[in-house]
Amino acid sequence: MPAATEVKFQQDVTRDSLRTRTASSMPPFSSASGSSSTRQQQLQQQDKPHRWIKRYRTEVAASSASVLSTITAFPLDSVKTRLQTYPYNGFVHCVQRTYQSEGVRGFFRGVTAPLASVTLVRTVSFSIYQRSKYVYSDWMGKHLGFCPLEHVNKNGAYPTLGTIACFGAAGATAGSGITFIACPFELTKISAQVSVLMANQKNADPKCQEIAMSYHNKGTIQTLRNLIKHRGFSGMYTGLNLHLLRDTLGTGIYFATYESSKQLLTTFSGKDAHKNPIAVLAAGALCGIVSWALIYPIDSVKSIYQRNALMYSKGQKVPIPKIHFFRKDMYRGLGVSMGRSAAVNAVFFSAFEFFKKKINALEDTPAE
Repeated sequence: MPAATEVKFQQDVTRDSLRTRTASSMPPFSSASGSSSTRQQQLQQQDKPHRWIKRYRTEVAASSASVLSTITAFPLDSVKTRLQTYPYNGFVHCVQRTYQSEGVRGFFRGVTAPLASVTLVRTVSFSIYQRSKYVYSDWMGKHLGFCPLEHVNKNGAYPTLGTIACFGAAGATAGSGITFIACPFELTKISAQVSVLMANQKNADPKCQEIAMSYHNKGTIQTLRNLIKHRGFSGMYTGLNLHLLRDTLGTGIYFATYESSKQLLTTFSGKDAHKNPIAVLAAGALCGIVSWALIYPIDSVKSIYQRNALMYSKGQKVPIPKIHFFRKDMYRGLGVSMGRSAAVNAVFFSAFEFFKKKINALEDTPAE
């Protein structure tokens, strides 16, 4: 082959090789378009959970925080119920006797019902509260010329009677709304917590003793079945009127105290609530203490009445104890209850605000 021809042949081979490599390294236009479309679909699918979580941020944060706080403080709730319904000589005596007769498991007896119910109740309660406070705030703005939520969001603002009334009314609405969900669960929780004590009760009527034994060491579902068996379907709502009174007043006080104390603490510190976890922690603990201190006699009567009802059959009238706000025995277990409530709500609100902050920080991926 002549030299010139050989050089030309090599140049042609080189150009063909370059074209081949270039063509193979560049995807066709249709392939690039398809890849881009697929990527957009993947981004949209990834974005759906974020959008759902952000839309229901209150419910997601409340349910997550509820699980954490309920497990943390349940042993104290169990001791509180035992002190209310049976004559122990104090907190230490109750803890010792419970541990001796039932072991560590005794402190967590009945935890399943509140774990499910408290999570559900808190989620629904916060959802109702969140919507109610906007409704009341708008109403007050239109009819009274004062919008509580606008006032609260101003820098350096302090609580007023208007803001306290708005948060209290929204809390009372939430409390009354969740009573119908909470009552059956709380009744089964009380049954589980005191079932051993009811079964061992001396000088009880034989028929009542037989009914009490049917609740002994039973789970949530079996307790509900026995309750319906002995008292009918309406038996699940035994003590509903007392429960409604307690939750309406208690939840109103609870939210009014939390929002007002958080506002005070953040204003004094000069920091936003999201940047001041100490204010959230303290406000959470305080709202639990104040609400329980004010409605505790109502809760004591409710617990005693529901405990007594567990030993009666359908058709038998259960006597309702009188509420005495100035009688010492109505406050048995108050210290435990306040300590438990402070711990629960400090953990709950800290977790709630933390989860809400993280959810709000999620970025929505553009749909297009």
